[in-house]
Amino acid sequence: MQKISMLGSGFIGRFYTDSLHGYRNKDRVISIYSRREESAKKFADDYSVPHWTTDMEESISHKDVDVVCISLPNNLHEEAVHLCCKHNKAVICTKPLGRTAEEAKRMVEAVEKAGIFAGYLEDLCYTPKFLKALESVKSGSLGQIIWTKSRETHPGPHSEWFWDKEQAGGGCILDLGCHCIEISRNYIGKDIKPVEVMCWGDTQVKPIDAEDHAIGLVKYENGAIGQFEVSWTFRGGLDLRDEVMGTEGTIWVNSFLRTGFEMFTTGKGSDYVAEKAESDSGWIFPVGDELNELGYNHMFANMFDSLEKGDNPSETFYDGYIVNAIIDASYKSIKSKKWEKINLDIWRGKERVDKISTLESYDDKFYLVKEEMTHYGDKKLILKGKKDGKIIEKIVKE
Repeated sequence: MQKISMLGSGFIGRFYTDSLHGYRNKDRVISIYSRREESAKKFADDYSVPHWTTDMEESISHKDVDVVCISLPNNLHEEAVHLCCKHNKAVICTKPLGRTAEEAKRMVEAVEKAGIFAGYLEDLCYTPKFLKALESVKSGSLGQIIWTKSRETHPGPHSEWFWDKEQAGGGCILDLGCHCIEISRNYIGKDIKPVEVMCWGDTQVKPIDAEDHAIGLVKYENGAIGQFEVSWTFRGGLDLRDEVMGTEGTIWVNSFLRTGFEMFTTGKGSDYVAEKAESDSGWIFPVGDELNELGYNHMFANMFDSLEKGDNPSETFYDGYIVNAIIDASYKSIKSKKWEKINLDIWRGKERVDKISTLESYDDKFYLVKEEMTHYGDKKLILKGKKDGKIIEKIVKE
């Protein structure tokens, strides 16, 4: 059993606690910190938490606390992490790890110097569909991964601090792009170095200083491309979709908006439908087990199982740092309108990786470009000469 200090009593803190109290059914939040007394008291009442406080260090240093879970605004993550180091408490932190790579780097260095367990709560890398897709990728079912696309769009976040650029550190790229970037890193290979980014972002709808819509391309050292699409302006709910393209196969994943559960209602007697759903009448798309579909259950199981075994979790503070570095380069690219280098002061993956090559020989003279069966029964081959590079077509009678 892990005894947890929950830092933050808002939307994500409640989601986390619903999962923590429900999945392994043995872990408990025993202390809640909130910046507002009324919020702390209500959270404590709702979840039967014995200790509440408006003093962050009091909750972290509580004698019975084993693990600190950070579900605070982005500008408070670093302070909380340093307090965990001070009091030698294991820490797990919501995404993004920092507002910038520099903040994230300081947190990585702090937890490693203190020797404490540190997990990065990237829930969308723990959804059932993602885990199954990743298993297929790692088994070689798709061959070499050359392109991924991850999309997260919705009408905007729940709390006021997200919309404040100083507290949040950015807009939808920092809020949603962190998910998409880490999803692509997993598919392409977290040991493959991301090298540069081309990104467009703008404030199209919301009256805010940060971007509310963005599209980016992340180039990896082996030539693979990770694409992200993020928006706080999408109407219709929470849209989570991934695509993975390899040399031997393709995966399409729809994680949330259209999952096969569709319902029509007039709205009478309606209640909560799903996270960021915009309507409770007409055709709606409920989610069967939201905590599971969003990855929280598998995420916390991985975190605490790893902690108890003395292992690193699947997602670490180091991963959060890499994501922040990619996001920093994305913001630079928006301003410069050019490809921007990703600056990684810490890199623990492969170095000087060769570009993906999948040349397939047809015979001594030709490479095979494509093979297909025509509607009239012949097999058509597209071939490229190994010496002269000339493209030819060959028909093979069946």
